[in-house]
Amino acid sequence: MYVVLSIVASLLIVIIFKLLQKFGVNTFQTIVVNYMVAFGFGIIANQNSMGVADVVASEWFWGSVIVGAMFIGLFTLMAWTTQKNGLSVVSVASKMSVVIPIIAGIFLYQESAGYQKLIGIVLALLSVYLVSVKSKTSVNFKKNLAWPLLLFFGSGISDTYINHLQSTSISEENVILFSSCVFGFAGVIGIIILSISKLRNDIQLDPKSLIGGLVLGLANYASLYFIIKSLQVPQMESSTFFTINNVAIVMLSTLIGLWAFKEHLTKKNWMGIGLALIAIYLVTFA
Repeated sequence: MYVVLSIVASLLIVIIFKLLQKFGVNTFQTIVVNYMVAFGFGIIANQNSMGVADVVASEWFWGSVIVGAMFIGLFTLMAWTTQKNGLSVVSVASKMSVVIPIIAGIFLYQESAGYQKLIGIVLALLSVYLVSVKSKTSVNFKKNLAWPLLLFFGSGISDTYINHLQSTSISEENVILFSSCVFGFAGVIGIIILSISKLRNDIQLDPKSLIGGLVLGLANYASLYFIIKSLQVPQMESSTFFTINNVAIVMLSTLIGLWAFKEHLTKKNWMGIGLALIAIYLVTFA
């Protein structure tokens, strides 16, 4: 159930981003508002009686600072990579990064790696690539190669680090508080960036971003919360979770784009969807 809910929450994020683009809402401002909304929602939902001093002294506190900085940094990196390389490269680089937490789970946490599971993982990576290339033109990674590489490793390391924190320092009763701190620190960094841009007269504040940020914040909070809860389920291996989660999100978001947003799918995209279904089956029942 946690895996399904994490996929649903992540799909909502994809849909919201598409709607933001459709209605011309400022994405970065929406992201900043979203982080503060997610932080506030987490604080309200939190039933842990830990005080501020206890939170700062907890094992996971500095981890939440690092993850928060990663979140806002990765978003900025996605924007730069889109400008330098195009949207298809961003999609492929960020989604293919799932290979990093998968490898970490197998080698660092001695998770199972039978032939069926390995074949499923390989098919999953291939399906992610085929589904993510949305245009008929080839994806040029060589152009400004540093940006896609940074995005690839940054996204993969972020997922791996979250998995490390949940397995070493985040107890079940602290999931909400940890998630809140992550979004709070990401929001503070975003507000600082917006403030500097405003002082330089580089941006105009977009009132519509408040509404977008409110909806996105709830979905974003749910996504991180259910990812951590999924990883805490007994016998749920991170290599299995990240494969199923990532492939399902890519496949379903592509089908939603076809149905709701009238997006065009190439033969490669359809091949990727077929491989995704096979990969999910192989990994789930390995």
